[in-house]
Amino acid sequence: MEGDLLQKKPDMMGTSVSRALEASPENGFVAGCAQTIQSLNATIGEIAGTDIPVLLQGDSGTGKEVYARLVHRLSAQNSLQLTKLSCTMLESGQLLTSVSKLMESGDVASQELGTLFLDGVDELNVDCQRVLLSILQKEETVTGKRKGLRLISTATRSLEREIELGRFRRELYFRIAGVCLHLPRLRDRKEDIPALMEFLLEKHAGEMGRKAPNLQDDEMELLLKYGWPGNIRELGNLAKKIAALGDARATIAEMRGTPTMRDRLMEMPPNTSLKVAAKTASRLAERDLILKALDRTHWNRKQAARELQISYKALLYKIKQMNVPGEQLEKQQGEE
Repeated sequence: MEGDLLQKKPDMMGTSVSRALEASPENGFVAGCAQTIQSLNATIGEIAGTDIPVLLQGDSGTGKEVYARLVHRLSAQNSLQLTKLSCTMLESGQLLTSVSKLMESGDVASQELGTLFLDGVDELNVDCQRVLLSILQKEETVTGKRKGLRLISTATRSLEREIELGRFRRELYFRIAGVCLHLPRLRDRKEDIPALMEFLLEKHAGEMGRKAPNLQDDEMELLLKYGWPGNIRELGNLAKKIAALGDARATIAEMRGTPTMRDRLMEMPPNTSLKVAAKTASRLAERDLILKALDRTHWNRKQAARELQISYKALLYKIKQMNVPGEQLEKQQGEE
């Protein structure tokens, strides 16, 4: 599908990025005609072949991991291993052990180490930040004896802001952000939605052994008007649901039926008291924050509770009050 998508839009990205996409059937959504995506892809094509550390920042669901793996595939170290470390709830001892193993397992003949992918580096606690900084400083001392680690990191929160708040070490930021790239939200690149949806529908329908449905103009118009808080991940989930149910119109209509906070407040009677309106707005805002925290932590409720600065029991109570569908939560039962 990527080949077809790129043939339709041959000027969407550089040749090297295009070749990497053709070799990876999972990454069609990296393609885009929005100016932000074209600029991002051009930069990726320029810096991927170097050994400069790359930091990818963006909202949850914007494709940070996809781009991290794309940088690795385009790098001179693509024949070596990419070691992914999820920084959520990572202890300093685990970080030290994992990175030390990578340092020891480098290709002795070529004196290369491969790529270390730190997913969610903004989740590292202070001890982990100290350990990582120490490792990177030590690795710098052997420059000239062997080619170093290719470091790629991702962050949902702005690390510049985290530094200002005293939650992230400035010295560590300078070492991981040789180039800092910001991934745009889907609502800021809506011109890409038609091609992305086409790709995702064909992908999921193909996996199910079905023919991909075609969307009508009015259905696509609704997709273009929607805000996409979950970004491409949410678009992918919708495409999968449409492919499974075979009814695009009804599935998309459900999205239109989901009221926003503004909608809910507008629906309130004219004589509603300010106190009631404030309580409703507070409840809706709280629900939105909780859902976003759960999404960022991949529905790990303990991590989400820490992020929201409430107790685990309090979060469970609020989730029950919110009547959140339990499918994602059930997946976490074993690990918690």
